[in-house]
Amino acid sequence: MVRKTKEDTQQTYEALLNAAEQVFCEKGVSNTTLNDVACAAGMTRGAIYWHFKDKKELFHALCDRAFMPIEVMLNEITSNSIDDSIAAIRQLNLHFIAQVTANTRQTKMFDIIFHRCEKTAEMQTFIQERESRNECMDKIADIFRAGVDKGIFPPDTDIQIAVQINHAFLIGLVHEWLIDPSAYDLAAHAESMIDAVLFGLVNRPPRKKTT
Repeated sequence: MVRKTKEDTQQTYEALLNAAEQVFCEKGVSNTTLNDVACAAGMTRGAIYWHFKDKKELFHALCDRAFMPIEVMLNEITSNSIDDSIAAIRQLNLHFIAQVTANTRQTKMFDIIFHRCEKTAEMQTFIQERESRNECMDKIADIFRAGVDKGIFPPDTDIQIAVQINHAFLIGLVHEWLIDPSAYDLAAHAESMIDAVLFGLVNRPPRKKTT
C-alpha cells in the first residue's frame, strides 16, 4: 500500500468538503447522507470517516471554511488599536458582503446555511452553540466599545444591542438576497445600505435602559 502524503490527505479532505457542499445544496443538509457525499466525491465511506466522525462534524468543517476569510479580517482589525470604530465596522461589513456576492463558493455555502439547513433540533443546537460565532460577536463588541472610549458613541450606549442591530442587518440582508439574487445587485448597493445603518447607529445609538 502506498502511504498517502500530507498533500494527498489535504486534497482528499478538500474534495470531500466540495462534494458535501454540492450535495447539501442539491438535497438539503437533513436529506443528505454520508454515503451521498462519498458517491459525489467518488470515494468510499471509509474516506469520509477518516476525516469526519459524522455529518455534523462535516457540516462544521464546511462552516469553518466559509467563515474563515471573515474571521481573518476581524482578527486583523481587532489585533490593532482601533481609532475609528465606524470605519472598522464598515470595512468588516463590506468584506462580508463581498465574500457572499463575489465568491461563488461562499454564495453557495451561505445559501446552504440559510435556506438548505433544515431546523432540526440537532442542527439548530449546533449552529447556536458554535464557539467561533460567540468569539466573533465578542470581538465586534470590542470594536463598539472602542467607539465609546473614543467618544464616537455616548457612554451609556448599549453595546450588546448595537452588536445585535448590526448582526441582524447583515444576516437578514444576505438571507433575503439569497432567495432571489437577481432582484437587485447587492454588491453595487452594499456601501449605501451599510452606511444607512451605521448612520443610525451613530446618530441614534441604542441606550442602556435604566431601572
